Amino acid sequence: MAPQRPEVDKPTGPPPAELEVTDLTVGDGAEAAAGNVVSVHYVGVSHSTGEEFDASWNRGEPLRFPLGAGHVIPGWDQGVQGMKVGGRRRLVIPPHLAYGDSGAGNVIKPGETLVFVVDLVGVS
Repeated sequence: MAPQRPEVDKPTGPPPAELEVTDLTVGDGAEAAAGNVVSVHYVGVSHSTGEEFDASWNRGEPLRFPLGAGHVIPGWDQGVQGMKVGGRRRLVIPPHLAYGDSGAGNVIKPGETLVFVVDLVGVS
């Protein structure tokens, strides 16, 4: 069964200082490891506002990237490792593992903690 687009609740409390990884659903497929190319569906919201800033669901196709190769923010390279296909994971990524003090254009403000719900849909 294909995953459904998740709702991401507005975070409460102070943002964490380190990466928080929470398995919402543990998959039973292939496990993602550094060096694999992974396919993920995701929704991302800012910790401070709870507003969505990006989602692969809006484009209708998952994001593919080589895990552990620095093609995505460090919080993703660390947080997706160990997931199994079919799994859903919540990542709360502090600024030093995301876009830091520079932010990302007009979309992510400087120093923002990011919250993602990530579905691992493929590993190759």
